[in-house]
Amino acid sequence: MSVRPLPSSTPSAQGVDASGVLALLDAVDAAEHIEPHSLMILRHGRVVAAGWWAPYAPDRLHLLYSISKSFTSTAAGFAVAEGLIGLDEPVISYFPEFEADITDPRSRDMRVRHLASMASGHEAETFERAHALDPDELVRGFLLLPPDRDPGTVFAYNQPATYTLAAILQRVTGRPLSAYLRPRLLDPLGIGEVAWLTDRHGRELGFSGLHGTTDAVARLGQLYLREGVWEGKRLLTREWVAEATRAHIPTAGAMGDTDRQDWHQGYGLQFWRSRHGYRGDGAYGQFCLVLPEQDAVLAMTAATADMQGVLNLVWQHLLPAFRPQPLSGREDTDAALADRLTRLALPPAVREPAPPERAKEWSTARFAPYGGVCADRPSLTGAAVTADAHGWTLTLLEDGHRLDLRPGSGAWTVAEEPVPTAVSGGWTDGDTLAVDILFLETPHRMRVTCSLTGGTFTARWATAPLHGGPLRSLRAPRRPA
Repeated sequence: MSVRPLPSSTPSAQGVDASGVLALLDAVDAAEHIEPHSLMILRHGRVVAAGWWAPYAPDRLHLLYSISKSFTSTAAGFAVAEGLIGLDEPVISYFPEFEADITDPRSRDMRVRHLASMASGHEAETFERAHALDPDELVRGFLLLPPDRDPGTVFAYNQPATYTLAAILQRVTGRPLSAYLRPRLLDPLGIGEVAWLTDRHGRELGFSGLHGTTDAVARLGQLYLREGVWEGKRLLTREWVAEATRAHIPTAGAMGDTDRQDWHQGYGLQFWRSRHGYRGDGAYGQFCLVLPEQDAVLAMTAATADMQGVLNLVWQHLLPAFRPQPLSGREDTDAALADRLTRLALPPAVREPAPPERAKEWSTARFAPYGGVCADRPSLTGAAVTADAHGWTLTLLEDGHRLDLRPGSGAWTVAEEPVPTAVSGGWTDGDTLAVDILFLETPHRMRVTCSLTGGTFTARWATAPLHGGPLRSLRAPRRPA
């Protein structure tokens, strides 16, 4: 289906000081440990700023990591309204085949709301332990792991809790989460293509793995900001929105980092409370930030390990830009912001061309992993550099497959197959080739460095992927033709 554009407006007409947005862009671009990919700001239901840092683009699906949880929560809201699940029903009641195996009283007392609020009673993440107890069925492994405390009394960010909630939803609806959400959420909101990673059972993961556009994230945030109403039609119940976005359990200190203030405000039903408003967020800087007091939504994708730093910049620069009334005489600032948004770009690697005196050596060079194995990507077994009439190609070898990359010096070279990438790089000296690879449907960047003298290469992640699989899997899942 074609995606209906969200209504747009100048910032000043919606009471937004464009200089605050410009200051946010300046701060994000200047931050050493933040690589921004996209930003959308809605005020009073209208887009007042939207930009993508090239080579990222508006129609590009992007791995949202744990924003997936907020879409799973929304599916739960529909299922509750339809009488398919009950928040106070025992989790085990949805898995009668495990009834005889699950004997711990705390596990048997776990309710659906405990899954949704990350309050299963476990004191820490359970993924590895649950998988060890049952490598073939994560739900069973999770339920076999006795909670440390009574369900509902302690918070732990816990992937199997959301996975189990998603498994319940897919069982009671008889379809994948994305298919269940299509007529209830995605189509009514005008959200086009999405794709969700699945496990060996064909279940969409629920806790992660959703790929969608920044526009889709913004629309979800706007639906919650309007308490479940979209274009005058109620989709979600007001009660669900209130329940999902209030704090059900305290989180202060639970994440083990006293500097992460926005993770210490409490947890809802697959939504975080923030110092201002609430949010869905995903690893490495994916945000769906809802600000009811400001009647605003911010959607963002990025690659960073400093997510609190991103929010700090939002609070510092953007929050003061929201004013109670339209602003007059700001046409020049609005125009400056509009121009800036069209010029956003990630700087490519600017390096030297192949050294002429060693070009022949480089054109047939083969490389083995430095030290015998790539520390960041052990499955990479070799690399090669070749030249033809069209330029240089870096080839990475991984479990019998090859990934051919044509780096542009001073520019990004984009390719769609076998995995969407943008590549730039060149020679730092006669002995060393360094290439940066953006995996465009994810937050991830890899730098490959080849040494001609040593005949070795290294591959290092800026942010390491959290899902397994080869490099060619770093893309949104594609439907079979």
